[in-house]
Formats: sequence, C-alpha cells, structure tokens
Amino acid sequence: MAEKIKVLVVDDSELIRQILSGIINSSSDMTVVGVAVDPYDAREKIKQLAPDVLTLDIEMPKMDGISFLRNLMRLRPMPVVMISTLTEKGAPATLEALEIGAVDYLPKPKVDQANGLNEYAFEIIEKVRTAARANLQLHDTLINRREPKPSATNVYSPGRFIAIGASTGGTEAIKEVLQVMPANCPPIVIAQHIPPLFSTTFADRMNRTCLIQVREAQTGMKLESGNAYLAPGDFHLRVNRRGVDYYCELTQTEPVNRHRPSVEVLFDSAREAGGAKCVAAILTGMGSDGAEALLRLRGEGCHTVAQDQETSVVWGMPGVAVKLGAAEAILPLHRVAKFLLDKCSTKK
Repeated sequence: MAEKIKVLVVDDSELIRQILSGIINSSSDMTVVGVAVDPYDAREKIKQLAPDVLTLDIEMPKMDGISFLRNLMRLRPMPVVMISTLTEKGAPATLEALEIGAVDYLPKPKVDQANGLNEYAFEIIEKVRTAARANLQLHDTLINRREPKPSATNVYSPGRFIAIGASTGGTEAIKEVLQVMPANCPPIVIAQHIPPLFSTTFADRMNRTCLIQVREAQTGMKLESGNAYLAPGDFHLRVNRRGVDYYCELTQTEPVNRHRPSVEVLFDSAREAGGAKCVAAILTGMGSDGAEALLRLRGEGCHTVAQDQETSVVWGMPGVAVKLGAAEAILPLHRVAKFLLDKCSTKK
C-alpha cells in the first residue's frame, strides 16, 4: 500500500486549521502530520515532520506567507498550496506566490456555509494530491530557456487567431508565452481556470509586462492583432464570427468539466467560428478539460500543440491531449510561442 501524502497545515486561525485538517484527513491517501500557527512554527515543524505538501496562509503574524514562501523556495523547495482570501487584496499576493513557486491556491473555507464545504473539500483534496506530484524543477529553467522575442516585422495570415487553454501552473506558463509575443501578433483568446477578481489582476499584471495588450474579455470585443483576451473568472469565453471578423462572447451557462471558464467551451467555439484558421495550445493543468476539444480542432485541420511533461507543473490536460492524439506537436514551454506564430505566418 502506498504511503499517505503527509500534509502540514499552516494558518493562524484555529478554526481554519481544524476545517482543513478534517477535510484532508477524510481522504484515504493523505494525512495531516502537523499544524503550525505562524511561519516560525512552520519552519520547525517542517524540520521535524518532513511533510510532502504545505498548505500556507498568506496573512499571518510574525511573517507573512509570501515572505515565508520566498525563503522556503530558496532553502527547501517543496509543494505548497496557498490558502488565500478571494479579494482584490488577496489576488495580487496569490499571483505573486505562484510566481515564487507555489503550485496552486484555494480560497479560505466559508465557515458560515457548512453545506458548501463538500465542493470545497473535493477541491482541496484534489489540489493537495496534485501538488504532491507536481514538477517543481521549473522556475529557473524556464527563464534560462526563454526564446528571443519574434520580430514584429513578421506577417501573419489574415483571419488567423490563437487559442490557449491552461489550469494548474497556467498563470506562469501563459506569462511565458505572452511575454515573447510581438506587438503585431495574431489575436489570442485564453481560458485559464481562475476565479473572479484574480482574472482581473492577472490580466492587468500581464498587460504591464507584455508588448501586446492583455485584457479581460467582454462580450462584443472584436479580436484584433496585438491583443490577448482572457476569460474572466466564472464566465465561459466563446469566439463568434460575423463576416470576416471574430468577436468575444461571455456566457454563464453550466460549468463544463467542472470549470467555468472551460477550455473545452473556448476551443469548440474557436473551431465553429474559425475552422482551420485557429491555432491552439493546451498548457499545464490538472484534469482533462480541453483535451477532447483540441482533438476536434485537429480533426478540423487546425494546428495544435501540447506543452511537454518536462516543463509542465502538472501534465494532466496536455498529457490527456497527447494520449488522444490531439497534439500535432509536443513542445517545451519555451518553444510554444514560436510554434503558434509560425503556424499563423504567411511563410509557414
């Protein structure tokens, strides 16, 4: 029998520690080996208990979770799931934690909504399990491998656009792709599994660091070159065609593959609107959302690419796509942008 995943819960709230411990201990393949009330306590417990995964609060006494995470990743890298408040204040800190090396994040449990804890329990068990087998050897290697930015003098075929889907590890993977896009690149539509408020903060952060314009999509926005459109949290993003132009449409229909936004919804709408004009990439993420839709895109004649296992934080979605034969190419992250641009080029 496989050993249980050992989890250390770090939070200054006794109630939160109890809730998280109860949820994690309810799963047969994991156990809470200890709890810590602040980062200094956590440091000692890590030495004593050697946990496989840490759940880490952001706002704590003595030292904030971001500072502790930065020290941890420098001295003793390990899988960390951040426990964050879903607020405008919490979003930048959580995205910073993902940049530093946290695998994933969850909102604080809503202790006044006991009936809502079932879904929350499923999420935290799934994310802790995923974190335990996540690839942590990426942060420095991705930067070292980064491709030079393509020239803005390249010419791209009219009507071409790019669709990207991602989940766990996706905010950093998408950043790696968008930061090398030239100012005249084809339009890009993105479905990243992300909650409301976080998507706004993420789009703003990308917009400040990229040559292209990155924004949250709104219904009626026309897809234009040099722009990337991110599905807002809790909304599906679809691509519609009117004449020779493409437009964004947001809907709040039922979640697909348990997600809203869903990569499958975006990819299927891209296929219906653009046919073979769409070039698509599926990046790091747990689960299988978007994999079958990527196969349908390839069947339509679209160029498709999946991020490889070595550079994925979690090779779930791209791994399933590869097994289905949905990916024309399987590439390390630093080569994905070039593939997408080459397939949109008039010289391809």
